[in-house]
Amino acid sequence: MKHNALISLSGLLVSGLSSFAQFAPGVGQAGTTAMFKDSSAFTGWATKCSITRGLQDISVSSGPYATVGDSTSAYGKAGTTGVVSLGDGGIATLQFASPILNAPGPDFAVFENSFDDSFLELAFVEVSSDGGTYFRFPAVSNTDATTQTASFGLTDPTKLHNLAGKYRANYGTPFDLSDIPDNLLLNKQAVTHVRIIDVVGCIQDQYCTRDMNNHKINDPWPTAFGSGGFDLDAVGVIHQQGTAMSVEEEAHILALAVFPNPVSDQLHIRVHASGDYALTVINVLGEVVMQATNADHLSVEQLKEGVYTLEITTAGKRHVQKFIKSASWN
Repeated sequence: MKHNALISLSGLLVSGLSSFAQFAPGVGQAGTTAMFKDSSAFTGWATKCSITRGLQDISVSSGPYATVGDSTSAYGKAGTTGVVSLGDGGIATLQFASPILNAPGPDFAVFENSFDDSFLELAFVEVSSDGGTYFRFPAVSNTDATTQTASFGLTDPTKLHNLAGKYRANYGTPFDLSDIPDNLLLNKQAVTHVRIIDVVGCIQDQYCTRDMNNHKINDPWPTAFGSGGFDLDAVGVIHQQGTAMSVEEEAHILALAVFPNPVSDQLHIRVHASGDYALTVINVLGEVVMQATNADHLSVEQLKEGVYTLEITTAGKRHVQKFIKSASWN
């Protein structure tokens, strides 16, 4: 229940994302976010994986389950160790030599083995910094859900956001930890686990899975064979602890979390700093309206409604975070 509540809260916080938005296109097209497996951006790959198989056809409860590959198939670089098929609703939980951290741009990418740019089998992606509590990337599917996508049917990638499997084999779908709302239970500078959950593409009410807007996600179904469901190839890490970062990246990760945003009363702040740090709140006129040192929260009830800038400085480094002061609930 705890896990489900957290996921629901995340969906509410990001529900402003338009149901009609069009997203990045397929491999090779202008504006694509696809990442080739040989990109120098990748600094590491998954080193551990556990699998919970799903049924080949969720509507047949007696089985069989997906069979292709095993947990070791998700180890290492994409395109080198085969794939592991999850089946309907199957789960893969991956770990890494060093924790993933949040820095500018995407922080990791998930690889599937689709043979072209339109036959897309999808999965949700979740992360955890303790291996127990997981947070889901806010996923959107604008694919029509009135007619079932057939077993080898096609899907337009421009209708998909924050769903693994958006791109063909050898091209990863990137994920940016900044897309997940801040929460005290998630340390975005020390993500230890990535969880991949197959999307059950069936549009029947009793079996369907839904995106953050409660829209049914329609992908090829049924896939009643051993390689059914999401075929996980690899997870490549872009930002991880122990790798060299630019000054801009170091400044970006100085503040672990500033939340809630918008805020009406207490603005909570989690800061990763080895020494003292200073907090400065500046209004849109450039005036300093609040200052503090080593605080983990600021009381902002007395601020006027509007947009403010929070500056966090330590050891000569500065992080800038905008927040909105909203009206109090009472």
